[in-house]
Amino acid sequence: MKLVNFVMCLVVGLGVLVFSACGPSQTIARVDTGAQIDLSGDWNDTDSQLVAQQMIEQALNERWLTNFSQKHNGAEPKVIVGSVINQAQEHINTQTFVLNLQRALINSGRVLFIQSGQQRAAVRAERAEQAENAQDAKRQNYETASDFMLTGTINTIFDQEGGKQVKFYQVNLELTDMESNVIVWTGEKQIKKYITKRKLKA
Repeated sequence: MKLVNFVMCLVVGLGVLVFSACGPSQTIARVDTGAQIDLSGDWNDTDSQLVAQQMIEQALNERWLTNFSQKHNGAEPKVIVGSVINQAQEHINTQTFVLNLQRALINSGRVLFIQSGQQRAAVRAERAEQAENAQDAKRQNYETASDFMLTGTINTIFDQEGGKQVKFYQVNLELTDMESNVIVWTGEKQIKKYITKRKLKA
C-alpha cells in the first residue's frame, strides 16, 4: 500500500511539473494605442505616424502649395500617394506608412486626395456594376485627375559595437507635378536610435 501511495504521489508531482513547464510564459496588458513603446529599436508604428505627420506638415507649408493656389484661383491641389520603397536593412511595412501619409493629407483639409492603384480599380468596377444594375448609376469616365504625386524611400544605416547599437533611419519624400514631371518639393526626416543591450548574468 505504501508503494502504491508513493507511485501515485510521484505521478501527481510529475504532472504538476509538466503543467507548470507548459504554462503561460508571458503576460499581456492592454495599452493606449497612442502610447510610444519601443522594444527592439526597429522601425515601429510610432515612427510611421510621427514621420508621416511631420513630413506632410512640412510639405504643406512650402511654396508649391501657395504657387498652385494663386495660379488656379484658390483651388486646392489634387494629390495622389504613389510608392514608398523600403531600402532599409530590415522589414518595414511601407503600406502602413503610405496610409499614414494619406491620412495626414486628407485631415489637413488643404488638398484633395485622389485614390490610387487598387482603390481606383475597385471604384471603377463598382461603377461598371452600377451602370448595369442601378437607375441612378454614377457616370463613367468622369474621374478627377491628380495634379501631384508623392513618392519616397526609407533608408537605414546601422552601427554596432559590443552590446551597443545605433540605428539611423532616413525618409525622403518627393512631390512631382504630374503634367511637367517637375519635382516641386522634396523633404527629409531622420530618426536616430541608440540601443544598449544588457549582458546576461552567468
